[in-house]
Amino acid sequence: MANAAEHSGGHGHAGVIGGSGGRLGAARLLLWALAGALAVRQAAVVLSVPPGQWLGGFHLPGSLPGSLYDTGQFTGTPFAGLVLKPLVALAAPSLELAWISLTLLFVAAIGLVAARGLPDPVPRRTALLAAPVLTALMMVSLPVREAASPSQTAVLPVLLVLLAVFRVPGGRQAGFLIGLAAALQPALLLFAPLLWLTGRRPAAGAAAATFGGATALSWAAMPHDSWTYWIHHLAGTGLGGAPDGLANQSVHGALLRLGLAGPAEILLYAVLAAGIAFIGLRRAVRYARDGQLLLAVAITGCVAVAVSPAGWRHQLLWVLLAVAGKVGRRAADRPVWPVAVVLIMTLPSAVLLPNLAALAPVRDNVLLLAALAAACAVPFLPRSSPYWREPVPTAYGKPAAARWQRVPLLPFWRRVLSRPNLLLELLLIRVGYSLYSHIRAAAPTSRDLAEGNASQILGIERAVGLDIEHAVNHAVVNTPWLEAFFNFYYTSFHFVVPLTILAVLYWRRPGDYRWARASLGLATVLALIGFWLYPLAPPRLMPGLGFVDTVHGPQDLANPSYGAMTAISNQYAAMPSLHFGWSLWCGIVIVVLAPKGWQKLLGALHPLITVCAIVATANHWVLDAVGGAVVVGAGFGLVYVLSGPRRLRAALPAQRTVSGEEQDHGTGQDLRAPAGARTS
Repeated sequence: MANAAEHSGGHGHAGVIGGSGGRLGAARLLLWALAGALAVRQAAVVLSVPPGQWLGGFHLPGSLPGSLYDTGQFTGTPFAGLVLKPLVALAAPSLELAWISLTLLFVAAIGLVAARGLPDPVPRRTALLAAPVLTALMMVSLPVREAASPSQTAVLPVLLVLLAVFRVPGGRQAGFLIGLAAALQPALLLFAPLLWLTGRRPAAGAAAATFGGATALSWAAMPHDSWTYWIHHLAGTGLGGAPDGLANQSVHGALLRLGLAGPAEILLYAVLAAGIAFIGLRRAVRYARDGQLLLAVAITGCVAVAVSPAGWRHQLLWVLLAVAGKVGRRAADRPVWPVAVVLIMTLPSAVLLPNLAALAPVRDNVLLLAALAAACAVPFLPRSSPYWREPVPTAYGKPAAARWQRVPLLPFWRRVLSRPNLLLELLLIRVGYSLYSHIRAAAPTSRDLAEGNASQILGIERAVGLDIEHAVNHAVVNTPWLEAFFNFYYTSFHFVVPLTILAVLYWRRPGDYRWARASLGLATVLALIGFWLYPLAPPRLMPGLGFVDTVHGPQDLANPSYGAMTAISNQYAAMPSLHFGWSLWCGIVIVVLAPKGWQKLLGALHPLITVCAIVATANHWVLDAVGGAVVVGAGFGLVYVLSGPRRLRAALPAQRTVSGEEQDHGTGQDLRAPAGARTS
């Protein structure tokens, strides 16, 4: 491990490749500025808490007498309490500012040390940008947001371990730092076996000795608290929250949440913990010997939190460090692991997974699953792999010719022929829709404004003769079978049809999947702007007009809370209508791409039936559908402007013959640009 540290950037990147330019330097400064802004924001959140309430969060007596664990809220070790209690007593007036400042400085130091620990050779761009990017990501991550709260010392142990591995040259000095980290977070004593198995035995011995000395000191100074922590609560289990609470992201906590208890749960936990430790440490040793020391450290940290009886969320910063590993032979697959880790570590689990009972075991343990994946499952590439530096390149089509000569095509939005990574697509679609739902729900909901805008829409429709909503609504209400049909169509096809089309295009026509998906996403983003700028009451929520809500049932229009739907959706996000907009997108895609006439006919009927359904059920005005058509048209138009036409103009006779490599794998269409055409 010592040799690996010497060759993996422990004292600087000897293998930096590529040149640096002014743009890289400017990008580096901007990223550090972003990290600083995020740090200031985090500090402002903490400092907004009144000092008395903030200091009360320590749940520590103000002087040395008294028990650390009387309230059951302090989760640190007795050694951590031995260090913190004098600070609370002596530095209480300025402790709030000092604590958050030190925590954020430690985070920045972790970013700097970890960036220097990347395995050589490191591209110049990565060497310059890794530290600010990692620091910014940590600033917004769930562990750092929670670690900035009182009495949490999870950031300091991570920094101590990284300093011991990458910056301290001597063996015993490095072991001393790791022993201190283990005294603050006992599961980190697993780094001692890693040191031993990788040839740094003096450091391993020093780590064990330091941990033992610090623990013995805390026993001598606070025997009652030490008994409470180590014996009564089994290394802190149950302190600071119930062992089966969502904050406990360890295997033990997950088993308790699954309903297991008693001796059977303890036995299963012991077996699983032993297996995870064996597999994880074996992988960490292999990657350390391969020169990927930062990845080895991250894997060991993930193992430590997973097998600990109480592995708190604020201790899982190790998962974010695991992005140092490379996964996948194809260049298109390389972003999957880092993107998944960043999303998991920065977003609530409810954003990542739907609120379904069947997914609760996954949603409640998503951080633990990420740690277990990094420790035991993700197939990180060794540096000896031929794909380490040169993954299988992505296949691109020939640049498209611009029809609007004054609009430059964006060079980074090239036409990719290969199918995108399925996991990455599903993850981004889910996160994108969840963010859309949150933004839509947060749009203005002023009842007076929404009803005023609805009166304005109704006035325009009456002026042009489009005010057919009331007549259609009552005609359908008086025809039970038609009412049932439109209710079913309105509630069933809104999501099913677009998702089905995307799935078919992904599998059968990947070349067309990308532009279709991009146009739908852009149309949805434009619709959000409409929801914010023009809140609109649908016909069913307009008092005095006599509309019947056929889908949701009778509504109390005198009460701004219109039943259960108010809690889950913004009732005034009606303009534009994405019910119609998405159906129109479906119809256009089917008509353009479907090979058979009957398929094109069904595609054309879908938006027609949908517009009838949204009007008949009193959920939209006719002009809402017009707005939906506008945003969908704008979505297709933006894709055209940004990436060029989907089909190229006819090639010259000399270019008619096209090799298999120059055809779209999904459509078989000619991808050559005509001679003399301007390309991006």
